[in-house]
Amino acid sequence: MTYTYKTKGVCSRLIEIEMDEAGRIAEVSFQGGCHGNLQGIGALAKGRTPEEVISVLEGIRCGMKSTSCPDQLAMALKEMTAVNA
Repeated sequence: MTYTYKTKGVCSRLIEIEMDEAGRIAEVSFQGGCHGNLQGIGALAKGRTPEEVISVLEGIRCGMKSTSCPDQLAMALKEMTAVNA
């Protein structure tokens, strides 16, 4: 299953999340933003449950912004799990 999330308030524009059959994150890709950093975030999320990633990334801020790309990933995962509940 693939889920697409339009980000808000950050440099990246879109997050695509692919889940495996076991309910773990198989792949995360960002469109826009800081390519190297976002590849790293995706690699760290791979193989984890949405809940694990949310607990680590939720609330991270970027500079003076009220959110960040990691926080947006947490929001996307929360939205995705609510939709599929």
